[in-house]
Amino acid sequence: MPQEHYDLVVIGSGPAGQKGAINAAKLGKRVGIADAALALGGTCLHTGTIPSKSLREAVLFLSGYRQKAFYGQSYAVQHRITFEDLALRANEVITRELEVIRDQLARNRIEILEGLATFVDEHTLEIDCGEEAQRVTADYVLIACGARPAHSETVPVDGKQIFDSDQFVSPARKSQELARSLMVVGAGVIGVEYASMAAALGANVTVIDQREDVLEFADREMIEALFYHLRDHNTTLRFGEKVVRVEKDSRERVVAHLESGKRVTGETLLYTVGRQANADRLKLDCAGVNVDPRGRIPVDGNFRTSAQHIYAAGDVIGFPSLASTSMEQGRVATCHMFGAPFSHAPALLPYGIYTIPEISMVGKTEEQLTEQKIPYEVGTARFEELARGQMIGDRTGRLKLLFGPDDLKLLGVHIIGDGAAELVHIGQMVMSYGGTVELLRDSVFNYPTLAEAYKVAAFDGLNRL
Repeated sequence: MPQEHYDLVVIGSGPAGQKGAINAAKLGKRVGIADAALALGGTCLHTGTIPSKSLREAVLFLSGYRQKAFYGQSYAVQHRITFEDLALRANEVITRELEVIRDQLARNRIEILEGLATFVDEHTLEIDCGEEAQRVTADYVLIACGARPAHSETVPVDGKQIFDSDQFVSPARKSQELARSLMVVGAGVIGVEYASMAAALGANVTVIDQREDVLEFADREMIEALFYHLRDHNTTLRFGEKVVRVEKDSRERVVAHLESGKRVTGETLLYTVGRQANADRLKLDCAGVNVDPRGRIPVDGNFRTSAQHIYAAGDVIGFPSLASTSMEQGRVATCHMFGAPFSHAPALLPYGIYTIPEISMVGKTEEQLTEQKIPYEVGTARFEELARGQMIGDRTGRLKLLFGPDDLKLLGVHIIGDGAAELVHIGQMVMSYGGTVELLRDSVFNYPTLAEAYKVAAFDGLNRL
C-alpha cells in the first residue's frame, strides 16, 4: 500500500483540528487533515455549536422574545412555529460556514484525507473511506476527533420522542411539530441552553439533574438569576433527582421515573448527561496513547499526550469543551510541536453559555476567590438602568465586576443578559494586561450602549470602597 508522508496529520476537522492544521501550514509544514467526507467541520458545524446557536437566533426572532417587553407577552413574529421554520436559518448558516472551512483549508494547501483514521503504529495511520483505505505516515499527529453524546441503558433514545443533543437539531426532524412539553435530563451547558429555547417558545419544560449544584464553574449569582428567569417562563427545575427509567405510556407520552418515586411526563425528552470522547475509535493502543477511565485523552500544559509526538485538543480531552477554547488548544499544540513561539493564558479564557438570557464570564468567581482567601470588592450594573437596556427591553441583564480592594486589579467579569458573550471581551482585554477597575471608570463608552455598564459597575464598586 503506497504511503504519503506528512509533517502533521490532524484527526478531526472541528475547531481544534482546523486551527491546528492551519497554524502548522502557516509554519511551512505539509499538513493532512483526516475526517469523513460528510463530517468536515466536525460536531461544531453539523450538530453542535453552529446549529444550536443558529436555532437560538431563530427562536428569539420568530417568538418575538426581545419585543415582548414593549408589545406584550402575546406578541410574536410568527405564532405557529414549526421545526422547519427554526431549521431554515441553521441550514443556511451551516452551508455557508462549510464553504468557508473548505476555502480556508484549500488556501493553506491542507490536504483533506477523506475517511475515518485509525493508528497502525505510532507514526502510521490508516484512512478508511469505506470502499478502500490508504495509509499515511506523519512526524506528528494532532488528535482532535471530538466527542459524541453519551447514552444510558435507562433512557431508550429513539430520535423520535427521546433525543440526544445531536438528534435534537437533526435534519430528520424537519417535518416534526414543536412539542408543547419537554423534559431535559442533564442540566449541563447543552441541557440548559435547549431548555431555555423551548421555554422561550412557550413549551412547558422540566429540567432534571441528580446533582444539587449544576454549572458549578460559573458565578452562583448569575446562575440563580438564570434559574429565576427560567422558572418565570414555565420551567420546572428538579435538582437532586435521579432518573431510573424512561418509557412511553399508553398515550405515547414519555414518562421519566425518578428515584424519589416521582413520575414526570412530557411529549418529548432530551438526554444530555455527559459526552463520550471519540478516542475509542482510533486504536490508540497501537500508538501508545493513554486514556482516562472516561475515555478522554490526558494531556500536559502544551496538549501533548503520553506519546511525545502525539498531541490532543478539543472535546476529546474534556472540559471546557468549547469551540473557542478548542481553537486555542489546537493552535498552542502545533506551535509547541514545531517550536514556534506562543503565549497562552488559560486563566483568561472566556466562557459563554448561550441560554436565553445568555451568560458569559472571564476570570474568577466569588466562590473561587472566597475559597482561595483572596479579598475582593464587587461592582454591579443593571441593564434596565441603562438607556440602551431600556431601548432593547432587557430587564434581566446585569454585569458584575470583581476586583482587588487594594490594587484595584480586575479579577473577574460576570454578565447575564443580551449580548453577554460579546460584552465580556472588554473585561477580558483589561484583565490580560493587569488593568484596574479605575481604567473602566475613566474610559468613555459610546452612548447609549450596553458597554456603558462597565463604567457604571466600576463607579459602583469604587463607591463601595
